[in-house]
Amino acid sequence: MADTPADNTPAERVPTVVADGVDIVYRVNGTGAGRGSATAALNRILRRKKTEKAAGVRRVHAVKNVSFVAYRGEAIGLIGTNGSGKSTLLKAVAGLLPVENGRIYTDGQPSLLGVNAALMNDLTGERNVYLGGLAMGMSRAQIKERYQEIVDFSGINDKGDFITLPMRTYSSGMAARLRFSIAAAKDHDVLLVDEALATGDRSFQKRSEERIRELREHAGTVFLVSHSNKSIRDTCDRVLWLERGELRMDGPTDEVLKEYEKFTGGPGKGAPKAAPKPQAKPAAAAPKAPAAL
Repeated sequence: MADTPADNTPAERVPTVVADGVDIVYRVNGTGAGRGSATAALNRILRRKKTEKAAGVRRVHAVKNVSFVAYRGEAIGLIGTNGSGKSTLLKAVAGLLPVENGRIYTDGQPSLLGVNAALMNDLTGERNVYLGGLAMGMSRAQIKERYQEIVDFSGINDKGDFITLPMRTYSSGMAARLRFSIAAAKDHDVLLVDEALATGDRSFQKRSEERIRELREHAGTVFLVSHSNKSIRDTCDRVLWLERGELRMDGPTDEVLKEYEKFTGGPGKGAPKAAPKPQAKPAAAAPKAPAAL
């Protein structure tokens, strides 16, 4: 619910992300003749559809005609069974995947949590803190100022001086906690979190949830992909439910999760044999992008 100033005039809701009829398609190479040659590559560019069919390229329609508007100050959960397109949509919002049809407009710079591409396993955790911070656009002075806070938040050194060891010696949980800590050290216009809260013990999960609330207070927008309905309930006030690439519902957290849990057979259960129609309000099509975006 938007804040209301003293004169009782409703505060203007500021859009940060607008998805308008978004389709995302993966192309998976088959075993057609000519694959791998320079001539075949040129043909795929010039005559994509015809060449794809001849080469046995499979098209996977991962996201289908998805529309929504996200506003500043919101924390939005993305839910759905495995393979429903949640992470794919997140990558498209971050600008890491092209859309086949439709448009994604953003006000500010989206940041996908997990600076995996920047971090290097052979470097120490300490060096990776600086590397990850620089990759997010932070200055060396800003990283130095927040360095100890990042290390303490991650809990890397709780059982020893692990921050000075190469990241290849870390468990997957330790590495994920460090990535979250680096990414959360900066105030983001749009922060995209993929399963981060599922990593670590309950103490770290609570710290992560508190940090996301702080990011919201600094006028950012947070998207959270998680299979933990509890994390979604504790963190988000709105939920987008994707199923088989389609936006099935968009609404208040409790309302959408109630229908999703009916669909899956309850928290933690697998997908049902048949998909019942949701009783709550279905997702509405997004308006056209504001001129300011």
